[in-house]
Amino acid sequence: MNILSLFDGISCGRVALERANIKVDKYFASEIKESAIRCSQDNWKDIIQIGDITKVHYSNGELQTEKGNYMVHIDMVIGGSPCQDFSQANIKVNGLYGSKSKLFYHYYRILHEVKPNFYFLENVKMKPEHEAVLNSFMQRKPLKIDSQLVCGARRKRLYWTNILIPELPINKRILLQDVLTDGYTPKEKAFCLLVSDSRPLVIPIKMFHRWYAKSFNNLVFKSKEHYEACKNHYDRFFKGLSAKEIDNKVKNENIDISIYDGVRYLNKKEREALQTLPTNYCKILNNNSTADVCGDSWTVDVIAHFFKFLPLED
Repeated sequence: MNILSLFDGISCGRVALERANIKVDKYFASEIKESAIRCSQDNWKDIIQIGDITKVHYSNGELQTEKGNYMVHIDMVIGGSPCQDFSQANIKVNGLYGSKSKLFYHYYRILHEVKPNFYFLENVKMKPEHEAVLNSFMQRKPLKIDSQLVCGARRKRLYWTNILIPELPINKRILLQDVLTDGYTPKEKAFCLLVSDSRPLVIPIKMFHRWYAKSFNNLVFKSKEHYEACKNHYDRFFKGLSAKEIDNKVKNENIDISIYDGVRYLNKKEREALQTLPTNYCKILNNNSTADVCGDSWTVDVIAHFFKFLPLED
């Protein structure tokens, strides 16, 4: 197959195709984030990077891009258009009026220029009125799958495709604790990996506050006893306080907060495992960049489940 991947990220689509035993002849990737491109090229030397989606066009069998033109028949168009303006985790939810999520229109335009045999579109769980708009463009309702079926993280996503999917992925019952390289978590599943994970807090008490009181990020403790000690200390001194109020109380009352020392965020291998990526897939990136691109990424085993039902001849 010849694949056109829009908003390609770190090429999770390519990993999923390989995992589904689909032979790829040419894989064209439209992506502009440099860290994602470096990670992709580190793992797949044959991927053809074609740059900005707004400069991608297809006409009379020719794929026209800012990186060059290619005479090629495209068998499948895939992509996960930006979700920031759909995500209910954000303060402003502007849908297709948002500056990032309106890039969906370029996916839609290119899909109709190419007219491939198969297509696949992913986006975040969103308000019903926004989902209805995308349904009207895609002329179908999406499949709704939470990645926690195949990994140790919650990640509710919508998938529009003309690939017939007879069944959902099997629940592998993987826990967050199962993927930790060390330490302890009281959570059965990780919170959804987000791009904002790449902008971590570094003061342990603030890390704990954001995780415990605000349900952001994912935190790992040295042991179960360490977690219990942090929880009891927080409930005693800081429960119900804002981050600023905690700062003031620590300063004014000279409270010892060393109990929180040793809490940590997820490391690279854990983030890879939670997206069901191969181990060391992000080896070329540092931890913050890995958090960034994994927050953008697909859960590979979910996508591979779709691709294994492609009706292809041997």
